[in-house]
This record gives sequence, C-alpha cells and structure tokens, in this order.
Amino acid sequence: MNHSKRHNDILRLLQQDGTVTISDLARKLDVSLETVRRDIRPLTESGTVVKMHGAVALPSVIGEAPFEKRMRENSAAKKAIAVATAATIRDGDSIMLDTGTTTSFLARELLGHRRLTVVTNSSDIARTLSTVNGNRVYMAGGELRSDNGAAFGISAIEFISHFTVTHAIISTGAIDAAIGVMDYDLEEAEFARAVVSCGKRTVVITDHSKFGRQGLVRVCDLAAISDLVTDKAPPRDVAAALKTAGVRVILAG
Repeated sequence: MNHSKRHNDILRLLQQDGTVTISDLARKLDVSLETVRRDIRPLTESGTVVKMHGAVALPSVIGEAPFEKRMRENSAAKKAIAVATAATIRDGDSIMLDTGTTTSFLARELLGHRRLTVVTNSSDIARTLSTVNGNRVYMAGGELRSDNGAAFGISAIEFISHFTVTHAIISTGAIDAAIGVMDYDLEEAEFARAVVSCGKRTVVITDHSKFGRQGLVRVCDLAAISDLVTDKAPPRDVAAALKTAGVRVILAG
C-alpha cells in the first residue's frame, strides 16, 4: 500500500465516522501505530485533518454538537432501520416520535410520505417534517435541551397525553432480556414511557449494539411493545424474551 492510497483510506474513514482514534486507524488499515502517525503527519500539517487526544478528525467535525456527532455513529444501520420502519407507515397515518438519532433518521425517510400527523418533542423531527407534503406536526413544549433541541418534563408529557396515534415509536439506549426497554437519562425514559402509552401500535427502533445492555432507568416491559425494528438478529436470550412477549422483530436490510 503506498502513501497516497493510505491517505485516501484515512480520509474515507474520517468521512464515515467523523472522529477516529489512532489505534482504530491502525487496526482498520492493518498497519502499525507508528505507520499511522507517520501517515497523518502531512495531513495535519496541511490542515486536512485535526489531531486531538490520540485521535484525528476532519476540521468540519470540530465543534459539532453532541447530537450531530451521535447522528454519525452507526449511521448505515440507523438508515436501514429507518427505511424498514417507514415502509410500515402509510400516507395519512398518525405518528408519535421521541427524540433520538434513530427517530431523526426515520423522520428523514418519512419525507416520502404525505398527510402525516406527527407528535414529537424533538425540534429536529418537527423541523424536518413540518411545512412539507401536507403534514401536520404538533411539538411538545418546554425548555429545549442544548445538546439535542428536545423538550422534556411534565409539560411535554402532559401535552402528548392528549393524543392517541396509530404508531408510537421510540428509540432506546438498552434492551435487556429480563428488565426490558431501558435508557440512561431519567427525563428521556419518562417521556419514552409516555409515548408508549399513546399508540395503537408501539414500536422500538434500535441498532443491535443496544442488545444485552442495562440502562439506568426502565422504560417499559417488552410486552408493552408490539414491534422491534433493528439491523441484526437479537442475541438468543433477548430473542427468546421478545418471542415470549409477543413482539414482532423486523430486520432491516
């Protein structure tokens, strides 16, 4: 492998992942750490990449908001999940979405739908789907968080409690075979729990990395959801628990 090709491979990985550690670059390129350090030196000197704390990034990524960074993580899997979920929604349906990177990917896939009624606490989702295709969008109020532009708290939960929708769709931080759907943030978990209670059909959309994790706060039992859309088959214990709970698993891709 010559230098120019390796430089192109480094830039390709950065375009894909945003920020990559030196050790990850060495592993993905199958070269030594010293080789990677030597290869990135001219890229950093020219300003093509920025080096920071044992990692490198594209200049455009520096200063990126936390939510935007999370949108780049497992983006291919999230897009596939969004495509599969959007296929289960028809024009004219009503949908409730919590805030999350996977639900934001879904909002973008729903741009091909018309006359949707959307209820959400996410300013990103509201901005994506309002003013297009004859949609009606209702956004829960409250103070918007600086990291993801979403509203939480009692006022947001009280607002969505007035709606009954065809599809209540949440993302999640963890799925445990025994405990169920979990998250790491109390307010996000409380809002997701309220969303679950508002849908005729309740859907969890999440990539496979969340299986077998235990979050801090329980959202709901597996029996409280009707569908799980993911990119890879769940591990054996989670799959068995989902089957016992009567949850339909939809594999994307």
